Amino acid sequence: MAEHYFTNNADLKSDTRLIHYNYGDGVIEFTSDLGVFSKDKLDYGSRLLIENYIEHGRSDIDLLDVGCGYGFIGISLAKIKNTNSTMVDVNKRAVHLAKMNIKNNKIENATAFESNIYESVEGLYDVVITNPPIRTGRETVLTFLRDSKKFLKPGGELWFVMRKDQGALTVAKKLEDLYKIEIIDKSKGFFIFKGI
Repeated sequence: MAEHYFTNNADLKSDTRLIHYNYGDGVIEFTSDLGVFSKDKLDYGSRLLIENYIEHGRSDIDLLDVGCGYGFIGISLAKIKNTNSTMVDVNKRAVHLAKMNIKNNKIENATAFESNIYESVEGLYDVVITNPPIRTGRETVLTFLRDSKKFLKPGGELWFVMRKDQGALTVAKKLEDLYKIEIIDKSKGFFIFKGI
């Protein structure tokens, strides 16, 4: 069976590589590895999500990045928007890389720990942000999105990215009983949603 980025495989070899994210006049460097999502380059959907958040999202808030991978979204927003970023992932290697990337980029306002979706998460946040793992199936994706409400302060926001051909509009419709859903942007088949 093929390994997925949401599984833990202790026997998986390591082959790290560096990925750079350029913003304004700055650059953030990420160490990536085998067995994590988008290991070779910044995922277009994630990049579109944070670039929209940088433009339209709130600064200086408590943010929860669910399914954080090696930390691209949470770390970038901690650095650029001064969010207090809490990052969680079920994949042990992803969490290890996220912690390494926090340290290597000297980010004081970010933490990462292992959690199966919200299982180990405590407290309330101003924003939950995610590029949900589509390959886990629609039910899991809906858990990522619907259960976010339990971890949001009143007036809190859910930000997420999804492709149209992966059912983005159908999934967004299934959230309308919990959130006022707004399409912030769309590009190359990707939709950026904000739910209040």
